[in-house]
Amino acid sequence: MICRCDRTLSLSLLSGILLAAAFPRPDFYPLAWVALVPLLLVMDERPFASGFCTGIAFFGAVLYWLNIVMTTYGGLWPPVSLILYILLVLYLALYFGAATWLSTRLKARVGLPILVTLPFLWVALEFLRGILFTGFPWALLGYSQQNFSAAIQSADVTGVYGVSFLLVAFNCALAWIISDPRSRLARLGVVFVLAMTTTHVGYGIWRNTQSLEVRDDHWTVGLIQGNIEQAQKWLPEYRQRNIDSYRNLSRQAATGSVDLLIWPEAAMPFFIQDASEATQQVLALPHELKTPLLLGGPAYARNANERYDYFNSAFLLSSTGAELGRSDKIHLVPFGEYVPLGKILTFVNRLVVSVGDFTPGEVNPLILDDRQIGVLICYEAIFPGLARSYVREGSDLLVNLTNDAWFGRSSAPYQHLAMARFRAIENRVWLARAANTGISALISPTGRLVEAGPVFQPLALTGSVGLGAGESFYTRFGDLFAYACCVIGLALSLLQFRRRPLFHWSRRLHGALFAP
Repeated sequence: MICRCDRTLSLSLLSGILLAAAFPRPDFYPLAWVALVPLLLVMDERPFASGFCTGIAFFGAVLYWLNIVMTTYGGLWPPVSLILYILLVLYLALYFGAATWLSTRLKARVGLPILVTLPFLWVALEFLRGILFTGFPWALLGYSQQNFSAAIQSADVTGVYGVSFLLVAFNCALAWIISDPRSRLARLGVVFVLAMTTTHVGYGIWRNTQSLEVRDDHWTVGLIQGNIEQAQKWLPEYRQRNIDSYRNLSRQAATGSVDLLIWPEAAMPFFIQDASEATQQVLALPHELKTPLLLGGPAYARNANERYDYFNSAFLLSSTGAELGRSDKIHLVPFGEYVPLGKILTFVNRLVVSVGDFTPGEVNPLILDDRQIGVLICYEAIFPGLARSYVREGSDLLVNLTNDAWFGRSSAPYQHLAMARFRAIENRVWLARAANTGISALISPTGRLVEAGPVFQPLALTGSVGLGAGESFYTRFGDLFAYACCVIGLALSLLQFRRRPLFHWSRRLHGALFAP
């Protein structure tokens, strides 16, 4: 019994480690096609515990950088940060445990193979993870394939969830044929999954041969990566130096013909609505360079109660320095930009004294030369529905302003970029990404990194982006595939309460068709 438990635990943890290695970094994406096999081979022995252990290993490895974020950016006391990190990993691991438990139970009680149930349940639970408790859709399985271009083009139909579905199905078929190589039903399952994979990749190859990146109108944009240290960013004594850094890099970018300069999230950590010397220097730059400027910074507005609301915002300035519009961040970071239930659980505020108190904004594309810009601030780029909303509102270009300095020198900036690439594919739109410390990039509608800079280096990156979103099924209908998986997953969950196999008749049919 002890040996069996040790085997189950070891192989479950191995799956989690292999799966984590498929993500940035080290970003060895082929592992995702086989990483779940060890788990699937032993999950019958401990249905929930095996999946839960895989989840702990996976999320523990992929999200290790959260301790850096919560201590240096969130201002949390390190022991509190560690406790929250452990609690989050345990919470996220529940989704893996629930998927394996339900699939195993359906196999035992209803007679459904894992291949028929687990892909639907996995996607349904991934989708729920992106919604429940404000949502945290980080490191969805499909994101591991960011560098396998042919495998991810279907995101313009199914979103990232279709890629997750395929990976789980492939792992299930492989585990099935390994555990029962003589089963003709297992062989049939393998043939079906191989056909599905071939169709999926074939669609991606076909889409890559089309002119998805070509547009009639273009802008030349300049991405300014200031590389300002997080510890110095908000200190008044460094303000002038930081302004000078951004101005000099902007002048460097504008030596050629540039239609739009883009600075990162909170590039100017002061209220440019105020008539200060710092504000005047920023407003004078577009006029000097005769180039519009999009930049991140805090904003405020008086509310109905005669008090002030504060926002994490993006300002669009014309070539004369006039404000053309402002877009406020919608999906705020819990314990980074606000404290969940902070007005009720007041003791939490005392534990996280450095957390901001921002107000969420609304979808508001910015208009420049009759073109619309959808701005995703920071980790808003990990929410597919938000990017889709901007494109549905008419955005011709998506821009991601982010300050990834608080990730430190970890794998998080690379993971963050991987998710932004999917937003471009899903909506077949160009995406320009300006990051304080990197990774700044220009992303094509096929998810290709047309230009990408290094991390932790000051940089002025210029390049051409097409204007206008392509027609995509995902933009029109959204997460229809994920919703379908949720409905099927719910139906499957209800089937577990049956006391006898649902498909006893199919076994007789199987015998008739496949008997030797």
